[in-house]
Amino acid sequence: MTKWTVRDYAPADETPWLRCRVLAFLDTTYYDDVATAKPQREAGLQLVAVAGDELIGLVDASVTGQEATIETIAVHPDHRRMGVAQGLLDEVCGRLQARGATQVDAWTRDDEGTLAWYRSQGFEQRMRYLHVYASDPDEAGRAFGPRPDLTPRFGFFHAWTDHEDALRKEFGRVYSCRQFVKPLGLTPGDR
Repeated sequence: MTKWTVRDYAPADETPWLRCRVLAFLDTTYYDDVATAKPQREAGLQLVAVAGDELIGLVDASVTGQEATIETIAVHPDHRRMGVAQGLLDEVCGRLQARGATQVDAWTRDDEGTLAWYRSQGFEQRMRYLHVYASDPDEAGRAFGPRPDLTPRFGFFHAWTDHEDALRKEFGRVYSCRQFVKPLGLTPGDR
């Protein structure tokens, strides 16, 4: 097993951070969420897991008063199932609690392994809506409606779940976006 540690993100980590995130998301429903520069977070935490000189995992979280959000958590595919995500989550939750946060939330899509992992960490699903993609000109044209001055090529939409079946029939890419929430200071067995 590879020995790894968690430390604060440094500006020199940007390129390996981007690579790790892309590779971690590639086999998930977030495969299309590609960043070409690391998003900057105000009042947040940015941590990375490293094995030697290699960045193998990352977590970014934002804090607003007593509420915090995990903006990104990812583990390089070659380093999964080694406790890296658990280590990153434990560290970031401890630091968030030290900053006064009493709960943390995270948003994710339909990946069963990811959903099971969040649940195993004491998160509970609070809400859900849909990410709907018009992935080709025909879907985009139907979504936008006729406009002689615009030719839609693709689109990304948020939708509520009250007409999910119809949207899934009309569009090839529809994902559930789920908010999971966890109170800080409790372990999964405390509930």
